[in-house]
Amino acid sequence: MHSLQFTAEPSSTDTVERDSTVGDVPGLPSPASGTDRAPLMFDVIIAGCGPTGAMLAAELRLHDVRVLVLEKETEPVSFVRIVGLHIRSIELMAMRGLLERILERGRQRPAGGFFAAINKPAPEGLDSAYAYLLGIPQPVIVHLLEEHAIELGVQVRRGCAVAGFEQDDEGVTVELADGEQLRSRYLVGCDGGRSTVRKLLGVGFPGEPSRTETLMGEMEVGVPQEEIAAKVTEIGETNKRFWLRPAGVGAYSVVVPAPRVSDRAEPPTLEDFKQQLRTIAGTDFGVHSPRWLSRFGDATRLAERYRVGRVLLAGDAAHIHPPIGGQGLNLGVQDAFNLGWKLAAQIRGWAPETLLDTYQAERHPVAEDVLDNTRAQMELSSAEPGPQAVRRLLTELMDFDEVNRYLIEKITAIGIRYDFGAGPDLLGRRLRDINVKQGHLYGLLHRGRGLLLDRTERLTVGGWSDRVDYLADPTAVLDVPCVLLRPDGHVAWIGDDQHGLDDHLSRWFGKPAN
Repeated sequence: MHSLQFTAEPSSTDTVERDSTVGDVPGLPSPASGTDRAPLMFDVIIAGCGPTGAMLAAELRLHDVRVLVLEKETEPVSFVRIVGLHIRSIELMAMRGLLERILERGRQRPAGGFFAAINKPAPEGLDSAYAYLLGIPQPVIVHLLEEHAIELGVQVRRGCAVAGFEQDDEGVTVELADGEQLRSRYLVGCDGGRSTVRKLLGVGFPGEPSRTETLMGEMEVGVPQEEIAAKVTEIGETNKRFWLRPAGVGAYSVVVPAPRVSDRAEPPTLEDFKQQLRTIAGTDFGVHSPRWLSRFGDATRLAERYRVGRVLLAGDAAHIHPPIGGQGLNLGVQDAFNLGWKLAAQIRGWAPETLLDTYQAERHPVAEDVLDNTRAQMELSSAEPGPQAVRRLLTELMDFDEVNRYLIEKITAIGIRYDFGAGPDLLGRRLRDINVKQGHLYGLLHRGRGLLLDRTERLTVGGWSDRVDYLADPTAVLDVPCVLLRPDGHVAWIGDDQHGLDDHLSRWFGKPAN
């Protein structure tokens, strides 16, 4: 048996191209024969308990996978930054029965004006029952997702940082910063843009470093709202990276370009904000009493691979981009939703041979598209004459419904179509929350299983009934006879033929149980 070992200071031999399975790797030393390994304590260890890690952990627990989440921070983040859940992420929360508790803590806003902050309303008739943006404090959504995971039986250990790991044919040995070793079948790095797991794995992270930087925070102001509004309107004509907006009782969200790119590990000070506000607006608006202060750049990078053997990447560990359009948290949560049931299937022993490989095949192109649209949006935020001319042209084009709809569907991720081969346009897309005789479709997906929705009442899931639920409903609001849904709500098959259905059940859900 050969193994791969990764420590905090990897050498050049640590970067190895591997097949989709873990086997012998030429050129790597073999451990001494008869080496004893600790028993497998967990099925999956997840590094990072942000939204992506917590969502992935919960998805795995729906299938009785033993999960440990390691979070290096001892306490949750304290600053109250508002983030937005886009339509597709809201749909995912509804699929798992989480939406009601999240709605109680968030604020609904119209689903428009996302692309480069061009102020256009959302087109009518978006293909979703949840056609709105949900603003919610980041600590709240992280807490709710972690709470959901713990309710399902996930173990979370705070103050535990991954320092190294070694993988072999049977699992992964994870070493913590204090020297403790843990053993699992798989390791998933959900540990952010500076991911330790990705770095130790030796996966390339190509892209562009930050060229510009922006200060962002929430604080109180010392001048009347009318004065702020007038100045923001004046400057906003040419500077799209500048604004002051009300952010709750007595506070404003402040965004202002920074003078230079600096070390993002060092948070900005209130004085930094005052200086930049005076430089750009001629006044610091009397800002004081900050709630939180941060900085972000426009670095754009995408991991070359999402999987090396038994180690995978998700969320910001796999991709980073500017926050314009508010897609980052959503992209990570959607990664987790795509990966969770596939990794669980691998662990439970019913996954088809190539199922886990479809995680990268499906999500890597989605991330590429997000990186490209954020690059485009950042260009449109430039104050240079050329980008401003393009912005004015695009603003005119967005008056056409087709253009506005296309951009909204892109930003909110409801336009995604995975490549499942030739077929109707619905194949590979997610299905909206349609009405069925038992209420709403998404209410049938809470357990994270597949679903056959059969309007003919003639088909059966047969030996796949331990993985796929069945609903015969000729009244379902659907334009096709039958659909097979994956656990993430994407349409895996359309038709009315049992033989064709069985082929696709095998493709996505493995061999029948009997």
